[in-house]
Amino acid sequence: MKNAKKIALVTGFAMVALPGLAQAQDGEIGYEKGALAYDALMVGDNEAAVEKLESGKLTDPAVMINLGQAYVRTGRTGDAAKMFTAAMNSNRSFDLVLADGQVVNSRKAAEMALNNLNGRLASR
Repeated sequence: MKNAKKIALVTGFAMVALPGLAQAQDGEIGYEKGALAYDALMVGDNEAAVEKLESGKLTDPAVMINLGQAYVRTGRTGDAAKMFTAAMNSNRSFDLVLADGQVVNSRKAAEMALNNLNGRLASR
């Protein structure tokens, strides 16, 4: 069942749209501050983001997507693909506010992230 909960998260494919970051308020709407490692991802502290997210709820699509992004940034592309796939296949889904301000379903956000990752890998 779709939940109306909206959250903001960092996604590598949306990070170029910096003006959207202001719209995202604190970056973790509906979550305890730091739960999505938003600030760590925004400043490029990817190892801290991995550590924080791995200790979080790995059944939460937002956590899985952000952990996938942190994995991409640390070169763990296989682990990233697993996280994005798990988020797409999760029995939970809800709307997310991406870093560019776009609102999309968590399954769609995960699919976009996986497609972006596959595109990067194919172009190598």
